[in-house]
Amino acid sequence: MTIDLDLARKVLTIEASAVLGLVDRIDGQFSAAVTLLYDCQGRVIVTGMGKSGIIARKMAATFTSTGTPAFFLHPAEAVHGDLGVVQRDDVVVALSHTGETAELLRLLETIRRIGARLVALTGSPGSTLGRASDIVLDCGVSEEACPLNLAPTASTTAALAMGDALAMTLLVAKGFRQEDFEYLHPGGGLGKRLMRTETLMHAGDQMPVVSPDAPIQVVLAEISRKRLGMTCVTNPDGRLAGIITDGDIRRHLIDGGLLDRRAADVMTTGPVTIDRTLLAVEALALMERGKITSLVVVDGDCRVVGVLHLHDLWRTQMF
Repeated sequence: MTIDLDLARKVLTIEASAVLGLVDRIDGQFSAAVTLLYDCQGRVIVTGMGKSGIIARKMAATFTSTGTPAFFLHPAEAVHGDLGVVQRDDVVVALSHTGETAELLRLLETIRRIGARLVALTGSPGSTLGRASDIVLDCGVSEEACPLNLAPTASTTAALAMGDALAMTLLVAKGFRQEDFEYLHPGGGLGKRLMRTETLMHAGDQMPVVSPDAPIQVVLAEISRKRLGMTCVTNPDGRLAGIITDGDIRRHLIDGGLLDRRAADVMTTGPVTIDRTLLAVEALALMERGKITSLVVVDGDCRVVGVLHLHDLWRTQMF
């Protein structure tokens, strides 16, 4: 067996060129497509046959995960009853490189009769599909990456990239925020990174807290009992006065006279604090920048409501 690495490099070059060729086609038609999707009062229905159908499934998934309700409609199944899901307020996004895919063309009359709007992603804007559509996005390529120029390769890559461009532009237009992912991605690594601090922090009896007057023996007992390597020091009103870490204990132990001191004598004032609504990924970035392992969680009046430790983030398998 001979492995042609030059061919592999050529495939990547052709597909990269196909995507770059789309840049100059981001024009008024693209803006109109985004506007149509933005104004959609129903659902976005993405359809395509064969390899285009696989890209259509991915597009639907991307739209849905970024705040635009969408689903994939198989064109062959559609003509056997599934076309009933298409309603007047929907927008249908149809993918076909040739624009002459028979299964798609059979849907056009019904889509038009229902009154749904139609966006075509095709390599042939002048095709039957292109002429029947409200908006046409040209995803044409000069050649496929297949050595035989037969298997859909560069054309499907171009359609995929155009779909991503639509979804990302729509995401920004809708004001979809990072924290919105928390509600749509509760599972997996992304969901864990977007958990809020309040769901991970140690609160209530699990939170290490001592008063400024607490003898050092009480401080040591609290740090050992709560097992976070630190304790908060709070005033009688619950507001944060400072923190004491294992490092603070060691430094004062070297200086001598530790056992005769109280919490206020060894605490560090002005520690880094965070709000309980901060995302876990943001808390992690804060810890990395400050080279610290614990963050005190406070409310708007600087009252301590919890402690977030680096180990809490490790347990979520964020890394």
